[in-house]
Amino acid sequence: MEVLNHSTWKGFLSSPVSVLILSKTDCQLCDKWFSELENYEIPENVRLGKLLLDSPGLARFKIENEWVSNIDILPFNAIYVDGIVKKQWSGGGIERLQTRLNQILHP
Repeated sequence: MEVLNHSTWKGFLSSPVSVLILSKTDCQLCDKWFSELENYEIPENVRLGKLLLDSPGLARFKIENEWVSNIDILPFNAIYVDGIVKKQWSGGGIERLQTRLNQILHP
């Protein structure tokens, strides 16, 4: 899993398929989700990354992704295809992630 910051998020999201996980440094449910993902075999050509919303320098990310201000439950996941959000959901769960990736990768 890639750890994203103010200078790497834009390139990450413009990948053919990327899974962005939004978190904060004090989010225990997020830590649990990241632990689950350690054993997850990421499908080929899919990038998986996390972005800590309380990191400095993310104003541009928040401006370009207005929907972020409406998030009330973390972790929050978004699947991007060529820079466009295709799926979004709160919480963890490998099965939930795999189901949504399958919908994107094998329509």
